[in-house]
Formats: sequence, C-alpha cells, structure tokens
Amino acid sequence: MKYSDLSDKSTAELQAMLKEKKTELFTMKIKQKMMQLSNTTELRVAKKDIARINTALSAAK
Repeated sequence: MKYSDLSDKSTAELQAMLKEKKTELFTMKIKQKMMQLSNTTELRVAKKDIARINTALSAAK
C-alpha cells in the first residue's frame, strides 16, 4: 500500500481501513504468541500500513 493510493480516499474510507488493519494486526500478534505465524515480516508491514493510514487521516483534516 502506498501513500498516493490513500490520499484519494475519503475520511470514512480511511477510518474503515484503519479499523480493518488494526484487527488484522491484533490477530497476527495472537498468532505469533501461539507460534502459528510463519511470516513475521507481515507484522512490520501491517504496522507501516497503519502509520500510512494515520498520516493520510491527519493530512485530510
């Protein structure tokens, strides 16, 4: 996901994406604790996506 893709979206869409990514990150963290997550780099990618969405939200205000 790139920031340029997010800058075109509305605030409501960004908030929905943020909620979805946060739940995805939560489930990945649980899987990691239970030794079921095979690719741990997905955690880093999800955190960066959340940061990009937060940046787009703050720029939209």
